Parts: sequence; structure tokens; C-alpha cells
Amino acid sequence: MGLFGLFGSKEEREQGALRKLAKKLTERYGPPENRQKAIAQLGELGTPGALETLCLRFTVRVEPGITDDEEKETIRELLVDAGEPAAAAVEKFVTGNDDGIAWGLRVLAELSPGRVLPLVVRELRRLGSIYTRDPEKKLVLLKWLTEHHAGAGGAEVEGALLPLLEDFSDDVRISTTRALAALAPGEPARDALIQLLLRDRDNARVRGEVLEALAGIGADVKGHRPSVEALLVEPFFLDREGHVKKRV
Repeated sequence: MGLFGLFGSKEEREQGALRKLAKKLTERYGPPENRQKAIAQLGELGTPGALETLCLRFTVRVEPGITDDEEKETIRELLVDAGEPAAAAVEKFVTGNDDGIAWGLRVLAELSPGRVLPLVVRELRRLGSIYTRDPEKKLVLLKWLTEHHAGAGGAEVEGALLPLLEDFSDDVRISTTRALAALAPGEPARDALIQLLLRDRDNARVRGEVLEALAGIGADVKGHRPSVEALLVEPFFLDREGHVKKRV
């Protein structure tokens, strides 16, 4: 048996080393020095695999919080300093993980701002087509979209969001409603929001958010006036042309 057959190839040895470092990096209860040494080692390696492994630290929360924040900030700095190779690693991290992606989006926004919106839209489109028990990733992506890309409407963005109006989670439907209202929506979004209002007529939280969104975008309810009018609560009303309005 040759040398590589006994000890494995260079790539296999590197993967083994990264797995060991990842275990130390994500240990919640071990001495912080172990995590911090792993962070330093991965930063020194600087390979694509090491950069991807560094991102895993974003997926766990340790105590005390100040230590957690400091370690994650150190990783953010290492990734930003690494440049383009880190951008690819972070994008892969956001796509492949459910936890810690807010940090990943923050890093990617510093490294390559133009890649963030397409990534968020792709992930929302994917998540809107599959069942996920935990809505947290959807909520993080929707919040990012709302806070950082207001006005960035268009058919592609709307197409990614509309299926989420039928999500099983109230919070996802509400966050999607807010995102659509912030993105200068078109006619398909208006129609979808009205349908959500009618479906969730007995859900006060969702109903209030949809009315707020329809009023905010100045939507009319043509074709649905009697049904919508029956669901109006103060301070919302319809004007003569059928636009949803809010008394101030």
C-alpha cells in the first residue's frame, strides 16, 4: 500500500483537519481559548475550505454574549480581509445553512454588495417551494429584503415572494406582506394580498398587516369591494374609488 493509500490524499487530510477545527469552533461549552485558537488557525489557512468552515461559527451562540459577539466580529474581519474567495464561501454558507445567515449576509454585503439581493431572492424562491418546519431562515431573509432593498421591486422579486403568502407560519405571511409593501409591488402582488386578506379573514394579526400594506401602496380592491369592505376595521376604510385608506 502506497503512502497516500495509508494516510489519504492531501485533500482528504485537509478535510479531516477542517472537520476537527469545525468541531472546536462550534463547541458551545468548551473553553473559549479552544474556539479562538481554531479561528486563528482557519484564518491563517485562508483556503476556500477554511473560509467556509469559519462561517460555521455564526451558527452557534455561546455565553457570555460579549464573547460570542467578539468571536463573530473577529471572523467577520477575517472574511472581509480575505476578499473574493471569502465572498464565494459566504454565499455557499448562506445557501447551505439555516442558522447564522444574518451574519453571512452582513459579511457578503461588505465583500460584494451586488451579490446579496440575487442571493436573497434565490433563497426565498427556493424556500417558498418546499416545506420547512422552522421559519427562521425565511424571516431573516425577508427582514433583510425589507430593510436593505426597499423599492427593489420587479417581477423576479415578486415571483419569489408571492408563494410565501401561503406559508403555514403567520409570521412568514406577515413578513412577506411587509416586504411586498416595501418593494413597490405590481398588480400580481396587489391581487395576492387581497386573496390573503380574504383567506385569513379570521386572523386579526394577518388581516391588520394586509390592510396596512394595501393602504401603504394605495391599492384598490376592484372586483372584491363587497368582500373587502366587510373585513374593514378602524382606522381603515375604502374611498369612493375603492382604494384602501387609513385614517390618521
